[in-house]
This record gives sequence, C-alpha cells and structure tokens, in this order.
Amino acid sequence: MGEQNHSPGNELQQRMRAEVPGKKSWHSQAYALGAVSNFMSTFLTFPIYKIVFRQQIHAMAVSEAVRQLWHEGPQCFYRGIYPPLLSKTLQGTLLFGTYDSLLCSLSPVGPHTLGHRWAAGLMSGVVEAVALSPFERVQNVLQDGRKQARFPSTFSILKEFNSYGLWGRLSLGYYRGFWPVLARNSLGSALYFSFKDPIQDGLAEQGLPYWVPALVSGSVNGTITCLVLYPLIVLVANMQSHIGWQNMPSLWASAQDVWNTRGRKLLLIYRGGSLVIVRSSVTWGLTTAIHDFLQRKSRSRKEVKTD
Repeated sequence: MGEQNHSPGNELQQRMRAEVPGKKSWHSQAYALGAVSNFMSTFLTFPIYKIVFRQQIHAMAVSEAVRQLWHEGPQCFYRGIYPPLLSKTLQGTLLFGTYDSLLCSLSPVGPHTLGHRWAAGLMSGVVEAVALSPFERVQNVLQDGRKQARFPSTFSILKEFNSYGLWGRLSLGYYRGFWPVLARNSLGSALYFSFKDPIQDGLAEQGLPYWVPALVSGSVNGTITCLVLYPLIVLVANMQSHIGWQNMPSLWASAQDVWNTRGRKLLLIYRGGSLVIVRSSVTWGLTTAIHDFLQRKSRSRKEVKTD
C-alpha cells in the first residue's frame, strides 16, 4: 500500500486522534456544517425534486410533469418548499452530526473501519427518520396537485392531522408511511457513509483539485443509493400523499397498489429514473462538496489561530 496521509479521510482521522480532548467542539461543528450544506443543496435542487415527485405520484413522463407545473403557474412552482427546506436542513444537522458523534464513540481514536461507518450511518439514519418523517409527510401532501384545493397551506394540513385522536395523529397523520421511511433512511445513510470516504480518498490520490473528489464521491454515492432504494421512495410518496382517516390503505395494500398501477413491471416503477439520477447526483454531490469545503475552511481558521 502507498502513502495515503494526504487523503481527506485519513487526514481527518489523524486530526481527531490528535484532538481527543476537543471532541465536543468537533461534534458541534459537524452538526453546523451538515445544516449549512444541506440547506444550500436543497434550495438549488428543489425544482428537480418537484418534477420527480409528480412522476412518482402520477406515473407521467418528464415533459408532462413539467407541463403540469407550468400550467399551475410560476407562483405554485415553489409551493411546498418550506417543509423540505426546514427538514433537509435538520436532516443535514442530524445526519452529519449524529454520524460523527456515533463514529467517534465506536472508534474514538480510529481508524474507522467499514463496519464502524456502516453502523454509525445506519443509526444516524434511524434518528433522521424518527425526527423528520412528519416534515416529509406534510411536504408530500402539499406537492400533490390533487390536494391543492382542499389543503392550500401547511396550516390546513396540520389542522387536519390535529383533528384526529392521539394514535390517529401518529399513524394516520404525521407518521403515515413511517416503516418504509425508516428502511429507506437507515439503509441509505449506511450506504452513503460507508463508501463516501473511500471513494473520495481514492480520487484524492490522483492529484485532482481538492473539490473534485468530494463532488464525485457524493454524486456516485447518491446516485447508487437512490437507485437501489427507489421502490421505497415511490412507496413513501404514494403512502404519504393519502390523507383522511377513512379507508386509509395499509402498508401491504399500498405496496400492492403501487405495483398494480405500474402494470406489475419493475421498469415502470423506475419511471422517472433519469431525473432521479440527475437530482441525486446534483444534490449529494453539492452537499458533499459544500460540506468538505466548509470543513476545510473551518480547519484552516483553527490552524491560523493556533499559529
């Protein structure tokens, strides 16, 4: 094996070994960097997300989804952005911060093995699903054009959910579709964090500009993860678009409905996959690159202060 001390992953591990007494400040920094990077990438890629959502719900072509949004008018194009903007910012806070905390708990002085990264990523995904599922639920109702007249705002949806009993607020309201969300988020986070640093480190050894390995690593990871878990993404979108307490289909019934409405063909479930690839590549590429850039800037400022 050649010398790898210049790679981002190993550099970070070395700094963590040398700064064990300051672990808490590093963890708080990880939460802040995750929040900023996710906020910026979500705002930039929201238009792509909304087109993909329409495809998942209505099983329509890209051109038809764009035409539908255009017909609704520019004023509705960013309708529903606030829940995902808030949830994705919180997602970045929890995902990167919790992962960093768990990883250092599993292996305080490194090195971090694949098993450590997988376990920390899996658990951070569980935390993310529990905390953020209600935001995604509201977002999916808002973005369903069929619900626009009945639920024109976030407040109207919250009012509907709060009219249910306590159990109904959880199972039919805020946490509708929770189990596929839990599976998607935990597995997705585990896959992303397991292979992000190895890919980034391998590219960094090729002498590329410092921002390229992070961008490519995030794009590749986001694309593969999203394609593997895409059936769960479609199932979640369809389950969470339902609202009301009468005739609410179960998880199995919802899965069967998705399968039947897609003509019992896997390729039709993946309809819109081209946009999913673009969205995932751009979103996770930007998120990873922004996170790495902010991390480097923060590290540089700390080094200047200590000199």
